[in-house]
Amino acid sequence: MKPAQIFYQYIWIINTLRAYHKLTLGELNQKWMDDGVIDGNPLQRSTFNRHRDSILAMFGIIIDCEPKTYKYYISNMEALSDGAVESWLFSTLTVHGVLADSAAVKDRLVLENAPAGEEYLDVIIRAIHTNRRLRMGYKKFEAEGYEKLVCPYALKLFHQRWYLLALNDEEQMRIYALDRMTMMEITDETFEMPANFSPQEYFAEYYGVLTDNTPMAHVVVRAHKWMPNYLRTLPLHHSQRELESTPDYTDFAFDIRPTSDFLGELLRHSDGIEVLEPQEIRVKIRKMIEKTLKRY
Repeated sequence: MKPAQIFYQYIWIINTLRAYHKLTLGELNQKWMDDGVIDGNPLQRSTFNRHRDSILAMFGIIIDCEPKTYKYYISNMEALSDGAVESWLFSTLTVHGVLADSAAVKDRLVLENAPAGEEYLDVIIRAIHTNRRLRMGYKKFEAEGYEKLVCPYALKLFHQRWYLLALNDEEQMRIYALDRMTMMEITDETFEMPANFSPQEYFAEYYGVLTDNTPMAHVVVRAHKWMPNYLRTLPLHHSQRELESTPDYTDFAFDIRPTSDFLGELLRHSDGIEVLEPQEIRVKIRKMIEKTLKRY
């Protein structure tokens, strides 16, 4: 069976239990056959138990059974809305399933390109899961290619590109873009992931994937025109706070390391965002704008 078909079965089980809350295996099986999940064939108990284990491993979703009623239910519904990668993956696959069932309207759906470098995702995720080192070929833009042995710590998706956070042979944390990888294989060498390491904490002070020595700063920006509502509905960073709002503008504050990723995001909104402080960041933004103007 193709992986996409198995994923569809996982998503069907999760969505059905989420919709009906509690179902016996018999009730679940009837809905399974009514929906023709696998051409109307029944859901065997052994298949269901395997799917339960896979759903827990892949999405962190626990399907429990009430001992008295023998009804199955999702015991940690918060896993579907906590913003974790499992929740994101579930959401992505759910959308994929909906789109797959909507082939008749595919010409009326306008989508973004798939993230680059996704062909290496399976290998990297397996290496992360088993704590095994990766041997990869890597070629930066306009540079010579090379091979590297790394310890994979985490994956991050940013602006339609996948990035690998890894520890290299020099015991340095580095970011590698998957679309610049030329080969990838899992080795037999294992590594020990530090118990106190958190990818979320590692990136917490940054926007994007650049994690250099840029010092922390209290950045205040003024949002004009449509930007206040844009930032309210889609905050740029978890530290974002609204300071003051008027009919003409709204001020927002960020406690962040303002790397070029963050500054580039501010510039992307052109005259919708103005940096108020600190002064050195305001000057840096102005110089970036002046340099850009010279090209025109």
